[in-house]
Amino acid sequence: MVIKIEIWSDVACPFCYIGKRKFEAALAQFEHKNKVEVEWKSFMLDPNKITDPSMPLAESLAKRKGISVEQAKEMGTYVTEVAQKVDLQYDFSKTIVANTFNAHRFLHFSKNNNVQNEAKERLLKAYFIDGKNIDDTPTLIQLGTEIGLNAKEVKTMLDSEQYANEVKSDITEAREIGVKGVPFFVFDRKYAVSGAQDPSVFLQTLEKMVIES
Repeated sequence: MVIKIEIWSDVACPFCYIGKRKFEAALAQFEHKNKVEVEWKSFMLDPNKITDPSMPLAESLAKRKGISVEQAKEMGTYVTEVAQKVDLQYDFSKTIVANTFNAHRFLHFSKNNNVQNEAKERLLKAYFIDGKNIDDTPTLIQLGTEIGLNAKEVKTMLDSEQYANEVKSDITEAREIGVKGVPFFVFDRKYAVSGAQDPSVFLQTLEKMVIES
């Protein structure tokens, strides 16, 4: 028995990192965790975002949502407090506004090299905590070497169009199955959990999969 879990998520999605932690908390309690296979699927909250290290995140968010910068900052404060409850220390003052398409290509490349989960974790930390530009080729090469990827191979991939179709395919598939927001967890194409739910919700769904297998 293998339980396949596909998780649609964006690297620049604060609740995706929180959801990852909550899902991991559920997995730690799950008796058959060694039989769970996780695949991270691409989703872009803002496909048209232009990478701009000079723009404060609150200003970018305010423009995208049509709200004031002050309101955007308040949203950031709220999310930071939610993140702290799962031991994540977000620092939006350092966050670099970045398009995530290349980060998603990097994730597909990492999947091909059996380190996708490590890549997802490193990208989320880089964006929300370390203040790194996740659309910057040297930065992605550095993150890749940290998880054991070959620097030259990462650069070659990023300099090409490799995995662009896979990213687009994930996004199209999300639309087809009705994903409205992320994180979105699909269990063996049978059940879905939307959002950064309490670990008990994930655990109940995992246990239901075992009972029905």
